[in-house]
Amino acid sequence: MTVENSSPLQLLSVVIPARDEEGCICSTVQHLNLELRLQKVPHEIIVVDDGSSDHTWQLLQDLQKNLSELKPIQNKGLNGFGRAIICGLDQMTGDAVVIMMADESDDCRDVVRYWQELNLGYDCVFGSRFIKGGGTIDYPLLKYVLNRLANFFLKMLFRIRLNDTTNAFKAYRREVIDGCRPLIAPHFNLTVELPLKAIVRGFSWTVIPITWRNRRSGVAKLKIKEMGSRYLFICLYIWLEKYLSRGDYRKC
Repeated sequence: MTVENSSPLQLLSVVIPARDEEGCICSTVQHLNLELRLQKVPHEIIVVDDGSSDHTWQLLQDLQKNLSELKPIQNKGLNGFGRAIICGLDQMTGDAVVIMMADESDDCRDVVRYWQELNLGYDCVFGSRFIKGGGTIDYPLLKYVLNRLANFFLKMLFRIRLNDTTNAFKAYRREVIDGCRPLIAPHFNLTVELPLKAIVRGFSWTVIPITWRNRRSGVAKLKIKEMGSRYLFICLYIWLEKYLSRGDYRKC
């Protein structure tokens, strides 16, 4: 996509959904905050506690006392990964946002690179673990196979060059988030709703290589068996918009 003239960015919001992440949430926030400070990226870190039953919320409250950039909030409504992200997006004050996982699987240095690319004028910056320069560490084999099949399906269905659509770790200007509303995916299927809507609705985007490592504490929240039909529903919903809406929702 061609980069259009865009206003300079002033503040980066990082939205992190968290559920029962007491073993890693503090290190995730601290490492992210340190990296952004060192690189002089103005930022706020919004961690959304999504109904944790462990000490995640208490740890966030304690951490906030010495970290002014941290803004912990609780998802008071129905729980769900997508709902938690939407809750965080509703509270962000930045003019750009990065959605990031709570388990330190995403690299803080890639957040800085997202910010730099957005400042070149792109509306969206998507990371890929599966292009030159990207990589994964300790990626479960079954998850890898299913990931590659799902992303190949999306590439063919939408005729796009992005090969890591299902990864949540992406960056957007605020106007993209506003332009993709209403967001309807309540669970992990939000990870495909946002980028696909942004592409279909005509926002500019680019892809950069990113790295990912498997979590070192806690339990993965994605239940593959439960998500298949939900992913398919969102994909078909956006596919119908792409081919039947006659551009009614496209960026002006």
